[in-house]
Amino acid sequence: MTSTAAAPRRRVRRWGDLPVAAVFIAPAALGFLAFYLVPALRGIWFSLTDQNLVGSGTFIGTANYQEMFADPLFWNALRVTAWYVVINIGVQTVLAVGIAVLMHRLTRSALVRGIILLPYLVANVVVALVWFWMMDYSTGFINVALDWVGLDRVAFFGNEALAIPTIALINVWRYVGYTALLVFAGLQTIPGQLYEAAALDGASEPRMFWSITLPLLRPVLALVLVITVVGSFQIFDTVAVTTEGGPIDSTRVIYYYIYQQAFERFDLGYASAMSVFLLVALAVVAYFQLKIMRSNQSDLA
Repeated sequence: MTSTAAAPRRRVRRWGDLPVAAVFIAPAALGFLAFYLVPALRGIWFSLTDQNLVGSGTFIGTANYQEMFADPLFWNALRVTAWYVVINIGVQTVLAVGIAVLMHRLTRSALVRGIILLPYLVANVVVALVWFWMMDYSTGFINVALDWVGLDRVAFFGNEALAIPTIALINVWRYVGYTALLVFAGLQTIPGQLYEAAALDGASEPRMFWSITLPLLRPVLALVLVITVVGSFQIFDTVAVTTEGGPIDSTRVIYYYIYQQAFERFDLGYASAMSVFLLVALAVVAYFQLKIMRSNQSDLA
């Protein structure tokens, strides 16, 4: 009888917390509804119309998607973006893990963490412009230094082969501190006794990194990779203020191509179709990343 009476009380207590929880959830829920869900649904509808900046579009079915799959510039933009992501994520992840491990094993100073995070706090447009000026072929500090030591000047943004790697490495410099702090937070969850036991057994630092740190860091690293990969596919501002898609479409990434279609050619329907495609593609990529890296399983269990 006591357990029977306790059950309704538990239900009342649980439902009694609902109004308070709703108050705290409401701002985020409204923001998600207004700035994510509704625009996404409108974008899906626009992708099925010939919508432009003036007037209302008419329904044209999958014509925009058919045009997209037949558009060589679209596939070039995807290829350029994928190459950027490979360089950016590859270099950024290796550096971020290295910096995080050094902070975890050598120092946990808040000052060091602040210095590492500092580039991330600067606006991306400002970072892009500063590096653009420093790498300018004629007057940039880097090319002046190369000239001074007797080396040939380099057209970092004017060379088709170097433009995307240059942009990728600029964004590595900006984001690596933020990524390193995410990885560092994951390292904090690894019990220190594991390292102490390994040290007593004579394990070296590289051995502990491969046998302890990386396996136990896997769930956090999977989440970090999803965040950074999705963010890298959204590269836009660095390209917009430096190369504007050139030279010869070598830096025309998918976001910049969508922007051009929507706000330079006013073809919102076609731009929405590419956006929907990118949304689905990134969702699939994120799913397989989490699945392959078994992000829901921890070796600490």
